[in-house]
Amino acid sequence: MTFTEEQASKLQRAEEVLGYSFSNKQLILSAITHPSATEGRAVKYSYERLEFLGDSILGAIVADVAFERFHELDEGGLTRIKVALVSGASLSDVASGLGFADIIVFGSSETGTGKRGLHSALENVYEAVVAALYLDGGIDAAVKFVRRTLIPHMSLDLAAQPENPKSALQEKLQEGGITPTYKLIETQGPPHDRTFVAQVYAGDQGLARGTGRTKKEAESQAAKSTLARLGEFFGLGLTEEERAAKEKAAAQAKAEKAAARAAKEEAAAHAKAEKASERARIKAEKEAARLQKKQG
Repeated sequence: MTFTEEQASKLQRAEEVLGYSFSNKQLILSAITHPSATEGRAVKYSYERLEFLGDSILGAIVADVAFERFHELDEGGLTRIKVALVSGASLSDVASGLGFADIIVFGSSETGTGKRGLHSALENVYEAVVAALYLDGGIDAAVKFVRRTLIPHMSLDLAAQPENPKSALQEKLQEGGITPTYKLIETQGPPHDRTFVAQVYAGDQGLARGTGRTKKEAESQAAKSTLARLGEFFGLGLTEEERAAKEKAAAQAKAEKAAARAAKEEAAAHAKAEKASERARIKAEKEAARLQKKQG
């Protein structure tokens, strides 16, 4: 089996990061290969098929650990832990921390794009790596990797996170007569590997942003981030002292902004007056010169 210099280098680095040597090198190579690098070749040479398998294996591993660890939680709580842990944002963050961004093999169509779909690719590669480990070393190899990299982020706090952040945010904001809306503000990556960026709005006020592989996931992540920052945006959950300090800071910022705008307007008016004065002077000089020439 012959690999390019880039493939061989990234394959070796991937095995170092994983702490595992593959018997079937093609499995790990496929797991770290972006679809843009396999255009015109069979789908098995990129991470797409492995990602499908890895998603199911990962879900089963996380569900099993949560079930054994949190005996007091009901189905709803266990589900919220699993959903939070295997979300796109969670897997992308973990993969980034492991250095996966440096081992992904991208195609020429991604060159110069700044790897716009990197968030999505990191998530996909993590799932594909889980599948590759399972196929090469059995369920124990996959479990060992997930326990080492993802399970440390599992906590009881995740059970308190809303299963549907958008509904939770709407319920919270409507207490104050506010109905949140969502706007898709950016689409990153090629058509076969999109990453969407959405932002929550309260009227004209832009709140938190979120990214995801689908518009729905991006909106959900934006709602989740907004829920975590309600105090920052609306003062919800703050003490009277904290709210007063926030209002004072906001008033000061508003006053400073108004003062800066007034200074800018004054400077513009002064510049305009000077320009008008200069035009009048030049006109007067020309008129005087014309009269002098006429009298001479």
